[in-house]
Amino acid sequence: MPRVVHFEIGADDPERALKFYEGVFGWTTQTWDGPQAYWLLNTGPDSQPGINGGMMRRDPRFPSSVNTIDVPDVDAYCERVQSAGGRVTHPKSGVPGVGWVAYCEDTEGNTFGIIQFDRNAK
Repeated sequence: MPRVVHFEIGADDPERALKFYEGVFGWTTQTWDGPQAYWLLNTGPDSQPGINGGMMRRDPRFPSSVNTIDVPDVDAYCERVQSAGGRVTHPKSGVPGVGWVAYCEDTEGNTFGIIQFDRNAK
C-alpha cells in the first residue's frame, strides 16, 4: 500500500520557520545543494517510525498540507509552540481509542497537528 514518505512545508521566511521547528521539536536541518533554495528536515532517527521532509519558499502553486507530529505530551508541546511564536488554533481534544490531538500554526501560518497516542483518550 502506498505510504507518505516525505512532506514539504512552504515558508515566507524559511530561516524563521527552520528556527521554529528546530526549537519546538528538535528537528535538524540542512541546506540542500540543488538548483533552488530548499532545506532538508530530519525529524528523528531512522530506527523510529516517521518520515523526514523539506522546506521551500512558499509558492502559491502548491497548497499547504496538514502534517501530524507524534509528541510525548500535547499540553507541553502546545506551550512550546506558543513560546516559539506559533499559535494553537484548535486546543487539545480526545480521539477515543487513539489519543490526544491539537492543531497549531507555525510562524509562517502553516497548520500542523500534534498527537499524543493514548488508547485511553476520550
